[in-house]
Amino acid sequence: MAFLLVGLVTLGAAVITVTTKQLVHAALWLVVALGGLAVEYLLLTAEFIAWVQVLIYVGSVVVLLLFGLMLTRAPIGRSPDADSGNRPIALAVALAAAAALVWVVVDAFRTTVIDLDGAAQGSTHVTGSILFRHWVLPFEALSVLLLAALVGAIVLSRKKAAQDRAAQDQEDNR
Repeated sequence: MAFLLVGLVTLGAAVITVTTKQLVHAALWLVVALGGLAVEYLLLTAEFIAWVQVLIYVGSVVVLLLFGLMLTRAPIGRSPDADSGNRPIALAVALAAAAALVWVVVDAFRTTVIDLDGAAQGSTHVTGSILFRHWVLPFEALSVLLLAALVGAIVLSRKKAAQDRAAQDQEDNR
């Protein structure tokens, strides 16, 4: 019952994240959605994955997103630019992507048998061995991508500040 309740709260937070017109509120609702996923992992007794979810996604990615919003001087309040009017198309694409993901997951795990005699699947030992054997390169690529996004946000904010100063200097010279 708790799993279902937390799942519904997480789904609600995710829907609010993508439907709100205020960028900062979207980032904060993203924190709620990602935190709900961490609670779901705890309920599945995958404590290591839950802590990774909190430390990496809730901690790092959301902080990076908020820094990006601040550095690029994105509007804090309601943003009419955030709504393009393509909501029906976006909803259709989202539903098609969700259906495809559900189909792929169900098809992939239809015949999966869980070995209950071995180490627990959510344990740190099993998760660490899988991560460091198969997923090291994607994690490193993601860290480089996040660093590039942060550097890009800083470059964009500095260009805008330099252009604003140049425009102010031209007005002062007139």
